Amino acid sequence: MKDTMLILWIASLVVLVIAEATTVQLVTIWFALGSLGALIANLANAPIYLQWVVFTFISLVCLIFTRPFFKKILQKNIQPTNADRFIGTEGVVTEKIDNSIGKGVVNVSGTTWTSRSENGIIIDVGESVKIEKIEGVKLMVSSKNIHSEMEE
Repeated sequence: MKDTMLILWIASLVVLVIAEATTVQLVTIWFALGSLGALIANLANAPIYLQWVVFTFISLVCLIFTRPFFKKILQKNIQPTNADRFIGTEGVVTEKIDNSIGKGVVNVSGTTWTSRSENGIIIDVGESVKIEKIEGVKLMVSSKNIHSEMEE
């Protein structure tokens, strides 16, 4: 039985290391370390139940304590675009906004954006608009004149 367990631990170690090497994520490394610990326990003539305890303990400890650390390191750096800072600000229409023909450009803080009317109305060049939200690469705007009329 000792030889069977020796083969099991060697095989599991090899398979888990190969599986880890073929993936870009840390998936099986903890279990490979557990297999290594169980293999060492087997070589030290530990009983089979103790080999399984060593495998489970080492795997769980490695998983619990190192996964959050590695996950943080391997996490892709997502760069925010800061475009959300325009939401709620004002801009000026530089090309007439007409959703029906898919046209419209707004200048906000020196930046030119393709724009669409939030409520579908046509907004003429020179009008002030409020940026309501961003959908993809387009600003969804509403006319400041409508806001003024509604407040009066």
